[in-house]
Amino acid sequence: MHDLIPITPLGGQAPRVDTVGAVTVTEVTDRALASVAARMGAEKAAGETLSKTIGAQAPAPSRLAGDTLSAFWTGPDQWMIEAPIDTHEDLAKQLVAAFGSTASATEQTDAWCRFDLSGPHLPQVMEILCPVDTHIWRGGEATRTSIDHLGCFLLCRDPQTFSVIGPRSSAGSLHHALLTACRAAL
Repeated sequence: MHDLIPITPLGGQAPRVDTVGAVTVTEVTDRALASVAARMGAEKAAGETLSKTIGAQAPAPSRLAGDTLSAFWTGPDQWMIEAPIDTHEDLAKQLVAAFGSTASATEQTDAWCRFDLSGPHLPQVMEILCPVDTHIWRGGEATRTSIDHLGCFLLCRDPQTFSVIGPRSSAGSLHHALLTACRAAL
């Protein structure tokens, strides 16, 4: 019998939390991820199913929406869905059942890592990391950008809470870049 022990993207047994000045960087491990792409000719139906699934209008370009289940736009008729892993460990399977033949859903949880930055002065931290004008963000914005040469998603949950989702294989490098930017900005 195997004695497997789950580890976080940073290799720990519990999510890491770091505080630099007034900003806290938290490794988030309690969310499931799945991508959804509408199939050709079923774009409208897929958007309607997504709206019903997340309980909000399907996110438009550069937006995120929803609450317990949320989604952010990743491309034309494509979204990434987030949900609590405790109740949605099989999120992709649940989405396949919900969307039927209108969209394709793919498991993404173990491909990505997520770090939440919370506190004041987040735009000053972000301007060191990426070419996104986060000074004008108020909540609900989402974009794909490059952070430390890594393709990442940047989400604004509210003016004092940003999420950075990047490749799990580069979690250590991304975490280092986030902490370095916090130290430089604060």
